[in-house]
Amino acid sequence: MAENVREIKTRIGNIENIRQITKAMNAIAMTKVTRMKRRLAAVAPYMEGLEGALSSLVGGYQDIASSHPLVAENGSDDLGILVLNADRGLCGRFKGELNHKAEALASDGVHAAHYLLGGEKARAFFTRRKADVLRTYAHFYEDPTPEIARVIASDLISLYQQGAYGRLVIVYMHFISDLAQRLRVEQLLPIRAEGKAGDMILEPNPSRMLDIVLPLYLQGKVFQALLDTKTSEDAIRRQAMSSATDNADDLLKNLTRSYNKARQQSITREISDIMGGAEALRN
Repeated sequence: MAENVREIKTRIGNIENIRQITKAMNAIAMTKVTRMKRRLAAVAPYMEGLEGALSSLVGGYQDIASSHPLVAENGSDDLGILVLNADRGLCGRFKGELNHKAEALASDGVHAAHYLLGGEKARAFFTRRKADVLRTYAHFYEDPTPEIARVIASDLISLYQQGAYGRLVIVYMHFISDLAQRLRVEQLLPIRAEGKAGDMILEPNPSRMLDIVLPLYLQGKVFQALLDTKTSEDAIRRQAMSSATDNADDLLKNLTRSYNKARQQSITREISDIMGGAEALRN
């Protein structure tokens, strides 16, 4: 009985240690989510303005825009898949949903699929499956910046112009709220821009402006997806750590009850032994 009491007490100590860790990770993730939400909100007006400028540009110069190398098809039948995933675990469903969705895209009537993998969890997953990997960005965008997005967008453009793939899609997690995140698949290349008539005045010429605006647009889309994904990751990690802390609390209550019961039984047995010994001495 004494051994059982000690075992329960050891388990209580271990769970209390784990609870302290999960509670601290929950607080850290909550702070990160708050910061990332502010950054995500700040980039939205920029993307709206950029999309409006591109729409007016395409609408006013449809013939020139449709023949641009980033808008026109390059003749390849292969599919490029950019996966934005996490570098660390303990984020629940996050990494699995992204990887499995990207893997499913490759088997959906595709001639050949090539991967660009963001995050260590994507790199490890697709490396084990012997996938054709063009680029990896593990431990690259823990803190997303426009410069990081520019590097990734530059790689995407270069590979498209080389004919490495004829269509590029991005798989990422769209942040809706602290409790809602949705998996998204969007086409990045060739760029599909819907034009509308505008009164834009261009200098020096439409072709040169397209050369500037289209890469900027692609960089903006990548940056927004990075922010979306990191915000979702931190939100899901916060949910996972909050649930783990609640589970630890429930375990502690049950174990404390079991510990008290076992200790009472042990004390009762010891009293019975003492009284039995005393009775034997009197007799």
